[in-house]
Amino acid sequence: MSDLILANATLVLPDETRRGAVRVVNGHIAEISDGTGVPVGAVDCEGDLIAPGLIELHTDNLERHIQPRPKVDWPHASAIVAHDAELAGVGITTVFDAMRVGSIPSGKASYGAYARGLASELLDLRARGALRISHFLHLRAEVCSATLSAELDAFGPDDRVRIVSLMDHTPGQRQFRDLTKLAAYVKGKHSMTDADFADHVAQLKDLRACFGAEHEAAAVAAAARFGAVLASHDDTTAAQVATSAGYGIRLAEFPTTLEAATACRAQGIAVMMGAPNLIRGGSHSGNVAAGDLAQAGLLDILSSDYVPSALLSSALRLGEIWGDCARGLATVTAAPAAATGLTDRGRIAPGLRADLIRIRMIDATPVVRATFVQGVRVA
Repeated sequence: MSDLILANATLVLPDETRRGAVRVVNGHIAEISDGTGVPVGAVDCEGDLIAPGLIELHTDNLERHIQPRPKVDWPHASAIVAHDAELAGVGITTVFDAMRVGSIPSGKASYGAYARGLASELLDLRARGALRISHFLHLRAEVCSATLSAELDAFGPDDRVRIVSLMDHTPGQRQFRDLTKLAAYVKGKHSMTDADFADHVAQLKDLRACFGAEHEAAAVAAAARFGAVLASHDDTTAAQVATSAGYGIRLAEFPTTLEAATACRAQGIAVMMGAPNLIRGGSHSGNVAAGDLAQAGLLDILSSDYVPSALLSSALRLGEIWGDCARGLATVTAAPAAATGLTDRGRIAPGLRADLIRIRMIDATPVVRATFVQGVRVA
């Protein structure tokens, strides 16, 4: 690899921003210097921000590319490549692709297994050099299902599974405490009658009663087998957080209440919230607002969830809320790296991977002008 110097930039360092340059050698950060000078052969960044590449821990974006319309199954290789390119274009250099494991093979709202096959296709494209950024797997273990244990058994330590999240979508609790909101969503998506919805709720509760304990134990064991971080999802009460802590969970995805987020802080569990929640000013499902948790000092990590471009915008918005750009951007760089044990990236520091992005502000909108992975421009 050739050397790269990004000069006359506003560097987003771990604890501050300052004008300077970063020199890259063989894909790693070799040197950081101060000043506005532009050495011969360097890229003049004209004062643009140079930040670490963004790290995305939970995104449904790949599913959107695979099913761009209801009942459309787009060719997977094409969808994976397009997803990868979209993330690179908005400054994401490391992604944990979220894939559901655990299916319901019968009923009005049935759905089948897909994660093992899709993961194999993605990993094959990665091995063949078709992808621009780093990809890991995030298995969303659906406790309220019929097949979770068997689907987890299809994965092993070589599959780059770095997060396993415990998902429990049983009606009447967590994300679906309000059955009226669940009814509006499910009945619209699956064209259900009131009777169909009642049967669906009963089916899910039966599945939870039959398999819940077994599936939770299987997910915890699988995370240990993979060497993956174990995450909770939609914790609502302090009691649920205590259960999460007992499993060894150290990452909470989208706690739904201030009570749960506060309990996470007391248990040393990092809190991750959705970037769209912050950008929109609240949760689309009526749960706690990410901005409120940020103001309370209870927000550690942001995830783009279903809008990849929201990751950078929301981190900069947090920087405005906190009055600290470096702290805001750390929620999408250093903090997710630390939460998942990625010690080689997430900060601009000598010796780390040169995963970097160049950002220019156009009024209040951040525009990614270049994305580098290990010092090579990929977007």
